[in-house]
Amino acid sequence: MRYLTDRKRATGMGSAKTGAHHFWAMKVSSVGLLILMPLFVCTFGSALGDDYATISAYYQRPFPAIIAILTFIVGFKHFNDGAQVLIEDYVHGTAQKITLILLSCLSYAAMAAGVFAVAKIAL
Repeated sequence: MRYLTDRKRATGMGSAKTGAHHFWAMKVSSVGLLILMPLFVCTFGSALGDDYATISAYYQRPFPAIIAILTFIVGFKHFNDGAQVLIEDYVHGTAQKITLILLSCLSYAAMAAGVFAVAKIAL
């Protein structure tokens, strides 16, 4: 049996080189969502239950539309980054690559659909 130190086991494995960047991106998007989510709930909640014409007029104002669009963009980017960490930890090989591609497609498609919906209502 070979007794290896942690350093000896890690030698030659290389570094991912993106860990610190990914960590800070998650922290920044978390703080952004911490500010955006209450604003989104307040702006969306005040319009909830109204008819289409009232909501269309409400989202033609810049503040509610910008809050909704920023919430979609930051929220789905945060979702993508968080789910990417889970996939990298628990899925390996070719399945990992395919799952990461599908995850990116799903999150960016949902982001685009949300932004398109708000833009369609607002314009």
